[in-house]
Amino acid sequence: MARRNGGFIGTDGLDAPDPPTGVTATAGDAQVSVAFTAPTDAGTSAITGFVAQVSTNDTAYSAGSNTGTSSPIVVSSLTNDTAATAKVWAINAYGTSAASDASSSFTPVASVAQFFGGRNNSNTVLNSLERVLMASTGNGTDTLDLTAAQAQCRGNSSSTRGIQIHYGFSATNVVDFTTFASTGDAQDFGDLSQARSYGGGNAGNGVRAIAQGGAASGSSGVDTIDFRNIASAGDFSDFGNCTAASIQSGGASSPTRGIFPLNRTAAGGGSRQEEVDFITIASAGNAADFGNLSRVSDTSNGASNSTRALFNAFNGTTQTIDFFTIATQGNATDFGDFANGNQPASQTVFKDPFAAASNSIKALFAGGITGSGAGEVKTNRMEFFTIASAGNGTDFGDLAIERERHGSNSNTHGGIE
Repeated sequence: MARRNGGFIGTDGLDAPDPPTGVTATAGDAQVSVAFTAPTDAGTSAITGFVAQVSTNDTAYSAGSNTGTSSPIVVSSLTNDTAATAKVWAINAYGTSAASDASSSFTPVASVAQFFGGRNNSNTVLNSLERVLMASTGNGTDTLDLTAAQAQCRGNSSSTRGIQIHYGFSATNVVDFTTFASTGDAQDFGDLSQARSYGGGNAGNGVRAIAQGGAASGSSGVDTIDFRNIASAGDFSDFGNCTAASIQSGGASSPTRGIFPLNRTAAGGGSRQEEVDFITIASAGNAADFGNLSRVSDTSNGASNSTRALFNAFNGTTQTIDFFTIATQGNATDFGDFANGNQPASQTVFKDPFAAASNSIKALFAGGITGSGAGEVKTNRMEFFTIASAGNGTDFGDLAIERERHGSNSNTHGGIE
């Protein structure tokens, strides 16, 4: 039975619920997602809701508040870069429980996407890294440099650290890292388990980074999957194998599962594939079949929130976006088109290959190639999709530098803040 243990109590002093337990806070852009366990003892009547409140001084829980009927509850309109804690109260018909124990400290941060490396219209291989604020539309800002210029890149991230994986046209195993809150250039992070070229797929849960595929030597793809904890610099270790070899793969993830389209089997030719693999990020082991893209693909880039993954799945003629529900194995469903529409490659704004980054709301696709043959040029265009709602792309702004074959990451990647 609920007891008189502080906070607000029921009308007879005994009938309000016990407080919630296990409160955890996951920071986002000016917001926090507060997860908790409902109390076993609900008091005399059923629990009708919960209230989550935020404090910046661990005393007055007045910095932000929201209600809900279940875990988690999102509290928004918080101040970025200010540390805070959260508590949760349970409510029934007789009153409100005492407060839960406070969560661990969290710090909301602005949602930042990074785009790095690749080649520009002079075919110069780039070492620049630029940042894009994702909360509103706008242009990128060229801010930092990689440890070396690289023509083929992929990315991964936690809420504080971005990882830049160098693939190149000649196999390399170099991995850089940057700190989102810092203005300093990239530093050496460690090495992949083997040198690879032509890019692979990447996924992660904000703690562990996963790197898959690429070409090891020559042009043939590999089925290798590597992993590394993002918080500590060092070399990647073997995770397992995909169901087939691939290069130029995409990747996306939920907090528990990573999925990878398997694209071309080799560089400069090779078969196109439509198969998609998945792994459980926390448990090393081989990948299993997830389903199929809507078409065979040369290359793909993915973006996700915690439940849904979007892939461009480019095959030279079509530019529609596919999506998957990450928790449920099955085939892709059409999501929408880029703003220019589903047109021949010679007319598309986005053509193979470009990069994608995401927060919990937006999937942002940037760069790539427009035109074909002698008229082919790199682009700095960015478009975004609202992940929760199927539909066509919307213009976001421009990168500071036109680029293709570049990499990307975000401090709110995949909605995993």
